Amino acid sequence: MTAALDSFVAEAKAILTEDGGPAGRDKVHAKLEDLLMDDEFIAAYCGPDASGGANVLYEDPDLGFQVVSHIMDKPLEGGVHDHGESWAIYGQAVEWTDMTEWNRTDDRSRPGKATVERDKTYRLERGMAGIFEDGAIHSISYPAGARFVRITGCDLSTIARGRYNVEEGTMKLEQRPNFDGSEQK
Repeated sequence: MTAALDSFVAEAKAILTEDGGPAGRDKVHAKLEDLLMDDEFIAAYCGPDASGGANVLYEDPDLGFQVVSHIMDKPLEGGVHDHGESWAIYGQAVEWTDMTEWNRTDDRSRPGKATVERDKTYRLERGMAGIFEDGAIHSISYPAGARFVRITGCDLSTIARGRYNVEEGTMKLEQRPNFDGSEQK
């Protein structure tokens, strides 16, 4: 690991050990924005020689949080989804990512049915990060060559997460592999 990543991981672990809730996550969010402005870190993990797809840079053995770089060669208009019982912080390293937040508007009384409506969309550029608390519904889109770092509260492949079909008004809750950039829904 680079010195910058080492330092970030140590600070994030200390922060989340003291406060694993929203206030602690907000402090990690700020630290990630600082990390994304470190040229050595960007060159090592998000530069032209970085491995494509998703790369786990760190997984905490005690708290379970992961730091993952996403090196995206193809553009993506991602589907509407949530991270189940985990939170996520997305930080932009190269190019941009448009983040869309969605609100669930049904009463949640019918399994497999869900209606959602777009709340807001904003663009992350280098050094900017966005945070999604547990269960927050969102979608992302980015151009070819986008690179971002995502921190999650756990290995997302180990928990059930929702996928929402806006047109059909449905939601599928499932455990699935981690996002690697190949999904086109």
